[in-house]
Amino acid sequence: MKNERANRRMMTKLSIFAVAMFGFGFALVPFYEKICEVTGINNLIKPAAAVENTQIDKSRWVTLEFDSNAHGLEWDFKPVQRSVRVHPGEMIQIEYDVRNNGANAIVGQAIPSYSPKHSAPFVKKMECFCFKQQPLQAGESKRMPVQFVIDSTLPENVTTITLSYTFFEVKGASTAPLKNGGQG
Repeated sequence: MKNERANRRMMTKLSIFAVAMFGFGFALVPFYEKICEVTGINNLIKPAAAVENTQIDKSRWVTLEFDSNAHGLEWDFKPVQRSVRVHPGEMIQIEYDVRNNGANAIVGQAIPSYSPKHSAPFVKKMECFCFKQQPLQAGESKRMPVQFVIDSTLPENVTTITLSYTFFEVKGASTAPLKNGGQG
C-alpha cells in the first residue's frame, strides 16, 4: 500500500513535469523568433522576397555572349541563348544543348575561354558541365547548365564578356553510361 501511494505520487510528479516541459517548448517559439528577428539570423518572420542581395551592382549592366565549338567531334553543341544582360553580382543560369551525331559513344571535356582575357577571374562558376567529362552515346542529346555570377568588382570599362566553350574528345575514357548522366 505504501509503495502504491509512492508510485502514484511519483507518476503524478512525472506527468506534471512532462506537461510543464511540453509547455516550455511551446513558450520558446516566440522567444526564439524574437531573438532571430533582433539578430537577423534565420529570420522566419520576413518573407524571402523582402531580403535584397546587396552584392548586386544595379547601377550597370554587363552583356554576356555565349559561343561553342566541338573540336574534331561529330557533335552539335550550342548555347540555348546567344546572349544575356545581367547586373554584376546577379546569379545567372544558362544552358547549352549538345548532341552526339556520330555512330560511336564518345567522352568529351569542355574547356572554357573568355574574352576579354582579363575578365576570366570575374566569372565565378557554381555549376558547370565543364567541371566533368561528358559521355554521350551515339545519337544521345542533353541539356547542360552553367550557373555563375559576374563578380561585382569587374572593372567598369568591361561591358561585354564572351564565354566560349570548346569540347574535345577525351581519348581512352570509358563511354559507359553514368548513373547521373555525367552531370555533377
